[in-house]
Amino acid sequence: MTTTLDIHISHHVAVVWMARETVRNAFNETSIADLTQTFVALGADPDVRAIVLAGKGPAYCAGADLGWMKRMATFTHDENRADAMALATMLRTIHECPKPVIARVHGDAYAGGVGLVAVCDIAVAAIDAQFCLSETRLGLIPATIGPYVIRAMGTSAARRYFLTAERFPAAEAFRIGLVHDLAPTSELDAKINELLGALIQTSGHAVAEAKRLVRDLAGRPIDDALVADTAERIAAIRTSADGREGVLAFLEKRKSRWVAEYEAMAQEGDDEEM
Repeated sequence: MTTTLDIHISHHVAVVWMARETVRNAFNETSIADLTQTFVALGADPDVRAIVLAGKGPAYCAGADLGWMKRMATFTHDENRADAMALATMLRTIHECPKPVIARVHGDAYAGGVGLVAVCDIAVAAIDAQFCLSETRLGLIPATIGPYVIRAMGTSAARRYFLTAERFPAAEAFRIGLVHDLAPTSELDAKINELLGALIQTSGHAVAEAKRLVRDLAGRPIDDALVADTAERIAAIRTSADGREGVLAFLEKRKSRWVAEYEAMAQEGDDEEM
């Protein structure tokens, strides 16, 4: 049971709404724990094929809740480390979730909110969204979100925005690679539905393995060990149930099992609404 999130699951898609709109979805100990538990559960749910992470109200996520920050100011070094590990675990849980995760970004994404964009596989932002890595203004650094943000925007952009704490618009976030696509706010959901439509055509097992492939190969030297690793991975996926089914469906010019199952489920849903 979560008190900070609103979760809807339909047609194999889970939409996780951060629902602390009165504080612009800033997070605290409770929402961090809720996000961690929710993504662990959705990652293990065989009926969920994709996840959308969104924010209710005027902002995607404004970073850290002020009340939480006040409590942190009184923590010892050890208490701060334990507190930061909870946040780091939440970020890693979303990043390593075996299901594809799409960030639906509108309004402000500040500080840790930028981290919640970077840990997602795909980020779609409203064209009027605003971003800011504001930590240095407070005498802090974007440490726990850093590994994901640097991978998303690159070291050159990170050097600038980590240091200056400047606000930057969605167009700049797109230019530097933090977000993958832009849309007017009124068309944000339509753009995300296009992506979900593409994801539903894929094998859930293959998507999970593709996510792991990107994580494991990024930055590694192309040496004998890497070549052997990739050969082993393709051999394993070819002989998996989904690998065999997908290739046979292609050769036999028919729909794969997962596409047929999804279309049948969607048709049942349409019939029930009539």
